[in-house]
Amino acid sequence: MKRLNNLFLAAPAAGGGNMMMILMIIVLIAFTYFGMIRPQKKQQQKRMQMMDKLKKGDSVVLVDGLHGKIDSINDKDKTVVVDADGIYLTFSRMAVRQVIPAAATPATDEKADQAEEAKPAEPAKEADATEPAAGEPTEDQDEK
Repeated sequence: MKRLNNLFLAAPAAGGGNMMMILMIIVLIAFTYFGMIRPQKKQQQKRMQMMDKLKKGDSVVLVDGLHGKIDSINDKDKTVVVDADGIYLTFSRMAVRQVIPAAATPATDEKADQAEEAKPAEPAKEADATEPAAGEPTEDQDEK
């Protein structure tokens, strides 16, 4: 333990302690760059690519959680008009958090529901043996 303290705390006569400190600072800067700055730049680049690919009719989620469909895009002002169930709202393009893929939109689910409805109905099940046939008196009627 004493030797370890001498390594970091005591500066040798040749200046080796200064080199160790400089090396530690370089490692700290490299860790900060590769651990924080670089991933953030990649995420920002992906976001900008998503913004460039926006087009009319895309379903989007905005930063406040509002779901809607893009009605128009103004490249000059960098704004989008979003149709949220008939209400048209204008937002900055940066307000778009996520573009919902076309396969995950509710319209696809509605088409699947319509396809199920179009299937022929199942044949009616035969009446249970315990139920009286139409026109036959029930036990309550027999007692009267």
